[in-house]
Amino acid sequence: MRTTIDGAGRVVIPKQLRQAAALEPGQELEIVERDGRIVIEPVSAPMELVERDGFLAAEVPGDDAPSLTPDEVRHVLERTRR
Repeated sequence: MRTTIDGAGRVVIPKQLRQAAALEPGQELEIVERDGRIVIEPVSAPMELVERDGFLAAEVPGDDAPSLTPDEVRHVLERTRR
């Protein structure tokens, strides 16, 4: 896939790639140069491990996001296993 850089230095990530990487509008990205290549990666949310009911769980401090449904978890697992 090819794209171009506009006069302001912006690059459009084609829809097919955005969907494959599960990128959303407004999502923060990290852009770095490695070995002469430009690498774009989603910024990871800061997490801490907390104990809940005798189990460790990852928690994003200050985030009141809703819990994932079993179907959402299954979808993410299937996508990462490809």
